[in-house]
Amino acid sequence: MVQLDKNQVRETIARRIALEFHDGDVVNLGIGIPTHVPNYVPKDIHLIVHSENGIIGMGPNAAPGMEDIDYQDAGGRFTTALPGACTFDTSLSFLITRGGHVDVTVLGAMQVDENGDLANWKIPGKLITGMGGAMDLLVGAKRVVIAMEHTSGVSKKILKKCLLPLTAKGVVDLIVTEMGVMELTPQGIVLKEINPVFTVEEVQAQTEATLIISESLCGMKQSQVN
Repeated sequence: MVQLDKNQVRETIARRIALEFHDGDVVNLGIGIPTHVPNYVPKDIHLIVHSENGIIGMGPNAAPGMEDIDYQDAGGRFTTALPGACTFDTSLSFLITRGGHVDVTVLGAMQVDENGDLANWKIPGKLITGMGGAMDLLVGAKRVVIAMEHTSGVSKKILKKCLLPLTAKGVVDLIVTEMGVMELTPQGIVLKEINPVFTVEEVQAQTEATLIISESLCGMKQSQVN
């Protein structure tokens, strides 16, 4: 089986997710791979990026030497604000998420299962500060897209049933990995697109849940924006 390096994995996933948006969407991007998605969004798609620590209309990461202490994203990285952006306190930010005003949230995951359950915040035995705003985003966003590597070393991440503590139940709409694009349906997980460097058999072998192979299965789409 072909082995992709970390940069190839990240770019493949980000380029595919960049095609999931509509012009004017309010989106929230989690830490890690999701932060790379805006680099590949088509030029005719204007996104309104929300960060749960209190900004909407967030721009690109701040260039070295241009950092402003008042503009940081939810992961603590220095960012920028586009013309028309607004800042506000965390309570108002969570009213935006809980009120259903976020069109799409893109988050990473440790495990996803065939029921659309998601675990992305806690590993037993490891000290953490909490799940932050993930549970609010997952139940408040109109659409949930998961951006993650297909496996974690030898451990499968797309399961019949999540083994780690859940962040939310039945919330995942789409999973994008370096191996393909999978849609969550009442019947199970449907493999809709496949990275052509892999076979269907290889994707299934790296997935615990039984995949439903779409009758219109095609090659994995990629944004051509550089």
